[in-house]
Amino acid sequence: MDTVSLIGIDLGKHCFHLHAQDGSGRMVLRKKLTRNQMFTLLSNFPSCTVVMEACAGAHWIARRLQTLGHEAKLISPQFVKPFRQGNKNDFADAQAICEAASRPSMRFVSPRNEAQQVVSALHRVREALVRNRTGTINQIHAFLLEFGISLPRGMAVMRRLPAVLEAEALPPRLVAVLERLQAHFKYLDEQIGQVEHELLTQLHEDERSERLLEIPGIGPITASVLMSELGDARQYGSARQFAASIGLVPRQYSTGGKPTLLGISKRGDKGLRRLLVQCARVIMLRIERRTDSLGVWVRSLLARRHSNVVACALANKLARIAWAILAKGTHYRSAPAALPA
Repeated sequence: MDTVSLIGIDLGKHCFHLHAQDGSGRMVLRKKLTRNQMFTLLSNFPSCTVVMEACAGAHWIARRLQTLGHEAKLISPQFVKPFRQGNKNDFADAQAICEAASRPSMRFVSPRNEAQQVVSALHRVREALVRNRTGTINQIHAFLLEFGISLPRGMAVMRRLPAVLEAEALPPRLVAVLERLQAHFKYLDEQIGQVEHELLTQLHEDERSERLLEIPGIGPITASVLMSELGDARQYGSARQFAASIGLVPRQYSTGGKPTLLGISKRGDKGLRRLLVQCARVIMLRIERRTDSLGVWVRSLLARRHSNVVACALANKLARIAWAILAKGTHYRSAPAALPA
């Protein structure tokens, strides 16, 4: 068999399709294998580059392949699709992965370690619980409104619900439904508290996460997500690259030599982007109290730009600060405002 230099794998739940190429890009091998068969085959291959799409199970497989001596790389599926030729099938997808990986300008996704995956799983569970809790509150509001009872928005309804059920003449079956929803709300609230406690415990076990908490506006949840998404910050060449990867830079649509910048690109992890924008808004709420250079900069932007634009610009700056702290191993230092001349 010719020397294999690049292998593309189309991942599946039970079956995996391999497309192997030599150094000149000529196909050497095509096989459909089970999970165990794939690892057995690759364990007998000399070290080469193995590329997959960044999808379910890809990070674990990448770590397993690294233990076998291979260089594992992940590509975002959106970058693979343009390289597929002809009809779509699993072998064509594996070949397209090889074609995409062979491009010098291709951007790869860094495989996550176990700790990053655990934190990511905890955050997804927390988000699902919060959505469920919000839906439960909305249901209680809706059922009460159907019987002419209007209460303030938000979780205030949970504090007033026992008094409302006692004071209002509601049907007994509706009262039972509302009490069941109230019990479900309490269960969800307890689960959210437990997940947040686990995240906080894991956060304080990492010295790098502690340094992220020094950034203005950054709380435990945002710091935990930053650690999960950034990992090794040196995978990004600069702070701007990291900010661009999460969609906090203007979208460019230039032609004819005339540069045109539109709204933010909104690429990458929307959850992290949302958290950073929320952190920026928290800073803006108390911006008059800040006398450092950050406060002066934000106030100067607010004087001439809409608050939404300023929030995105400040979120971009927070992302860059986070990258610098993790990539360079430094602490956040608040710069004093420049004195007037």
